[in-house]
Parts: sequence; structure tokens; C-alpha cells
Amino acid sequence: MSEKICNGAEGFDCTASQRDDEHREAAWGAVFSLALGIFALVTAEFLPASLLTPIAADLGVSDGAAGQAVTATALVAALAGPAVVIGTGKIDRRSVIWGLTLLLVLSNLLAAEASNIGVLIAARAMLGIALGGVWSLAAALAMRLVPTRLLPRAMMIIFTGVSAATVCAPGMGAWLGDLWGWRTTFMAAAGIGVVALAAQLIRLPRLPSTDVPDLGTFGILLKRPGVRLGLITVMFVISGHFAGFTYIRPFLEQVPKLDVQMISLLLLAFGIGGFFGNLAGGFIAERSASLAVALSALMLAAMAFVLLTWGVSASVAFAATAGWGFAFGGFPVSIQTWNTLAAPDHAETAGALLVTTFQVAIALGAVAGGLLVDSFGAPGAIAYSGAALLMGGLAMLLMGRRHAAS
Repeated sequence: MSEKICNGAEGFDCTASQRDDEHREAAWGAVFSLALGIFALVTAEFLPASLLTPIAADLGVSDGAAGQAVTATALVAALAGPAVVIGTGKIDRRSVIWGLTLLLVLSNLLAAEASNIGVLIAARAMLGIALGGVWSLAAALAMRLVPTRLLPRAMMIIFTGVSAATVCAPGMGAWLGDLWGWRTTFMAAAGIGVVALAAQLIRLPRLPSTDVPDLGTFGILLKRPGVRLGLITVMFVISGHFAGFTYIRPFLEQVPKLDVQMISLLLLAFGIGGFFGNLAGGFIAERSASLAVALSALMLAAMAFVLLTWGVSASVAFAATAGWGFAFGGFPVSIQTWNTLAAPDHAETAGALLVTTFQVAIALGAVAGGLLVDSFGAPGAIAYSGAALLMGGLAMLLMGRRHAAS
């Protein structure tokens, strides 16, 4: 895939200034430390979905209200992505990553001590800053840590942090929450963040700022058809996914009427599916990023409709949840590949745009899902999810190849 990036894959141009020095050594330790930090971030991001019921009960709010902790993270991350890229433009990127990982740790500690929904939302807002900042910088940093020919391997390692979190966070979060309580589970997530910060303090090299983007750079990127199509697809797919996934536990409790042990197993199946989906998504994206994005979205839609139609069966719910995980596992690496190919000359700014769109979509999905859950029960959120995912998949399937060549 690295050869494609620097030779205008799928119609995108790449100038000489974006080519990495092929003779420098790859900083694999630094790449792994970034992957560990992303594992800690995604683990913390996913925890509310697996702990929603006990959090709501303990804080004395509805499932829909507790789900707005996801909304808070997403809204803040949407603003934090561009703000971090622009506001820290002259600061060594190593120091920025250290600060964001420390903020992740503090947010989990505050969440563990939350006495009401307001404190929990404040804690999750802190996580949003860390999440938006790290995701905006991740791809650009990978391009600086390894030669161009090794960029696909570096991106796969970084996204393995996401895959590992999808395996561990949903199932283990529900299981540990039942065993220790949801507060202790957030403390454990803080511990993971401390380990990630230690690795980054040891392994990340100095990364002086090489570009100071401004608001005009965002305007330049938004004029590119490929960038716009990617962002539209993200809006549909991510809002649909989080409308369903945020409220998957209430659905599994209400429709197939599963107990917490079985729900933990289903969420573990979701995570394992996500791990293999990441590998499949990366493999397909090397050949066609648009096809990888479309297939992920359409499979997600199919799994949502299967749950909605036949989800009363425990075996069907198990298979559909695992399939959902597989499909979603392929989406982040696919859309990041598309985004990188669309704007290799402004990697940090393109990353910030993608993060902002991701987080706005998460917020919209969580809000819509919460309203539907409180009004129609968990199946209402799954129905919205399937419709939005289908629209996102069809958009990329029908227009992806054309815009890739524009």
C-alpha cells in the first residue's frame, strides 16, 4: 500500500515532499507505544456500552441518559481534533502525545469517582480531548516514524490497538463490572493508560513540528471530492453503528433476554470478530479502499437487520453480534486508508477532519439511539442503525470509484 500512497493510488497525487526517507530506520518501539496508547483510549471509549445498565442504576438515571456519556466524549473529541492540530502546531508532537495520554488517565480516575451523571459526563469530556487529539495525529506520526515502504505495516500495528480493545473492552468490561463493579473497571482502564504513558515516555523520539496548519487548510481539503465522500460515508456509518452499539446491552437484555454472563460472551465475540475484521479490512484496503469501506458498511447494515428481525433467538443474536464486530473492525482502517490517499499532503489536517466527523457522528448516533431507546425500547435504536449503515455503504459503493479517480 505504501507504493500506492506515493504514486497516486486510486487517482490521488502525491508530491515529493510527502515521500519518507527510505534510508532511515523504522522506530518500531515508538509505533508500538502509539498502538498501546490507542488501545487504552479505545478501551475507555467502549466501556460505557458494556457498563450502561449498572452505571444508570447506580447514578439513578435512565439508560438513555447514561448513554449521553458517549455523546459528551464524541462532541468534545469533534472539537478537540482540529483544536489540538492547530493549537499545538509549534509544539513537539512527542510532548503533545504525552499530555493527551495523561489526560486519558485522569479522565478514567474521575469517572471512577463520579457521584452523579454530571461528573461522569465531565470525565468523559476529558477523554474526548485525548481521543480527538491522538486520532488526529496518529496517521501523520506513523508517516514520520517509518519509511514510506513500511507505512502499511505501521498503520496495521496502530490499528491493532483498536482491534485488541474491541476484543477486550466490551466483554471484559461487562464481566469485570459484574465482578468488581463499574467504578473499579474504570480504575483498571486508568491503569492501562499509565502503562501506555510509560511506554511512550521511553520510546517516542523527538518529533518537532513540521507544519503549522490553519483554518484555510481545512477549506482546501473540503474542496476535494474524495475527502467529502469519505466524510459523508463516516457520518452515516458511524452514527448508525453507535446508535446500535451504545445500546446493545439493553437490546440483548430486552429481546433475547440474556443474562450478564451470556452478554459478556457475546461482547467478547464482538471483539474477536473486530480483531479479524481489522485484518480483513487492511487486506482489502490495500487493493481498493472504496471497496473495503463499502463492504464493511453494508455488512454492518445486514447484521443490524438480522438482529432486528430474528434477534429474539440467542443463537442468531450471538452470530449477528460477532458479525457486527467483524464488519466494524474493518471500517476504521479502511476509511483511514481512504482519507490518507485523499490527502497525503496534509496528513494531520485530514486526520483532524476525519476525527471531527467521526465524533459528530458518534454524538448524533448516541443521541438518536437514546431518544429511540427511551421511546420505543432498544429495537428502535437498532432500526435506525440499520438504515443509516445501509445509506453509508451504498454511498461509497456507488460513488467511491468515481471520486477516487477525480
